[in-house]
Amino acid sequence: MTDQTSKGITYPESTDHTRLWEHFQQMASDVNGLLVSGTDVQVFTASGTWTRPAGCKFVDVWVQAGGGGSGGVPATASTTAACGGAGAGGEFARGFYSASAVGASQSVTVAAGGTAGAAGANAGGDGGSSAFGALITCNGGGGGTAGSAAVTGSIGGANGGQGGTGGSFRLTGGDGSNAQVISGVPLKYNNGGNSFLAATRRATGTAAAAASGFDGYLYGGGASGPSNGNSQSAGAGNKGGAGAVIVISYIA
Repeated sequence: MTDQTSKGITYPESTDHTRLWEHFQQMASDVNGLLVSGTDVQVFTASGTWTRPAGCKFVDVWVQAGGGGSGGVPATASTTAACGGAGAGGEFARGFYSASAVGASQSVTVAAGGTAGAAGANAGGDGGSSAFGALITCNGGGGGTAGSAAVTGSIGGANGGQGGTGGSFRLTGGDGSNAQVISGVPLKYNNGGNSFLAATRRATGTAAAAASGFDGYLYGGGASGPSNGNSQSAGAGNKGGAGAVIVISYIA
């Protein structure tokens, strides 16, 4: 007589003393079918459909939302300056699932980065949301605040992406940094927020003249903000980094 474990491994009962080699052979076969022998890694940088590969036992899913764009800056006078607010990083989540839990396929949504604020006092766009079917969703980082011309003033950074659902591990995106103008000089620390998959994006070092920011890093980084010194024309912000979805299948 034989019995099985909760995982389906066959073993002989204590009263069964004949042909034990058959039971050991069956046990080896059962265990062999559970051992991972390879991986299939799919990196989605555009929306599409994930199809479960043959022999898949477990799936590790990484979902990164898009970063926010930075705000634009208006024209300045001889005594004023301006800084555009920085974009924030997108939310990240990760989930580990059995092959049966994810099913034969899942739709994959990959976020675009937030749009750059147009030249003038215009805010940057929020980063888009990424998703792996309905199992994991992540929200994009906020777009940077529009700049304003001032002798002295402050611009707040955008909030990092948050509020998605699913997965077993989740991180809010990094906030975009603030910016200030003091005595007609822009202080350049309007850095783009980081994400789990992207580093912080620094501001430029130029303060006296017009300076654009930098686009957010891939994947999901916020854009750094632009600035205007005295007597400069209006300038545009920069775009946030697009998101991504990474699916790692463990194959027996």
